[in-house]
Amino acid sequence: MSSPAAAYLAGVPDNGLELAGLGHRFGELQVLDGVSFAVDPGEIVGLVGRNGAGKTTTMRAVMAIVHPDLGTVEWHAHLITADDRRRFGYMPEERGLYAQMRLLDQVTYFARLHGLAPGDAHARASRWLERLELAGRGEDKLVALSHGNQQRVQLAVALVHDPELLVLDEPFSGLDPAAVDSLSAVLRERAQAGTAVLFSSHQLELVERICDRIVVLEGGRVLADGSLAELRKRLPAQLRVKVDAPPGWTKALRGVQIARSDEDGVLLTLAAGADTQSILRAAQEAGPVEHFAFETAGLIDLYRQMVIG
Repeated sequence: MSSPAAAYLAGVPDNGLELAGLGHRFGELQVLDGVSFAVDPGEIVGLVGRNGAGKTTTMRAVMAIVHPDLGTVEWHAHLITADDRRRFGYMPEERGLYAQMRLLDQVTYFARLHGLAPGDAHARASRWLERLELAGRGEDKLVALSHGNQQRVQLAVALVHDPELLVLDEPFSGLDPAAVDSLSAVLRERAQAGTAVLFSSHQLELVERICDRIVVLEGGRVLADGSLAELRKRLPAQLRVKVDAPPGWTKALRGVQIARSDEDGVLLTLAAGADTQSILRAAQEAGPVEHFAFETAGLIDLYRQMVIG
């Protein structure tokens, strides 16, 4: 059977990672409550949500570190097996490297665990250390590295065997801007090669920039799932108006709520059917209109509306 990545590159429809109805409790705490979503080959999906929303537990379920009480986790249209997981790359929330082991030996060791022959494992380990800007550090012990460089080694371990699925829990945590850009480029390269990529992050601007699709978890449930454009359609339109007039001119408006008021004017949330022309007329009557346009919400604003309210 060809790999999911090969099928993707050949243009053959293929199933990727599919989570269906995952439910799980830790004692009395319900941490997953019907979590369902998919990650296709060649797709980058960002998993976002506040602390305790269920992101890490979901990823651990994919890797069989947690065995959900309910639901299924499938890869390539079958229940995931141990052989499948050896073709996955995983970066856990709690980093799992050996502090006193040399970098090249360490990445090579993990490559061997994924089934690579000794020579191939060594060559790939060297290549990934160089790709992640750690060339010349192969003989250094992990403990001698900064936090950010230790993070790069953990990423090398996840990538060294050219995985078909990448599951990365907060991979950008602690990285400087240059390292963030480098990792972003690596994830895009892997996706273009047919790898399915699932990662969690609290850095919403980064998720917006990198991801094809976003899954929002809240209270162990999928609150939203879609591209940024699709998520925008779930929420009311917002209109930014700036008028050279005293505050309070919006009080007589119907079908709007003031989402925010600042030096750039007022941001109005429109109810369905709100008459924008009447809003414009009211603004013109109040004073000179300096700005009047619908505002395209970024992920931070969408998240704030969906989760925080």
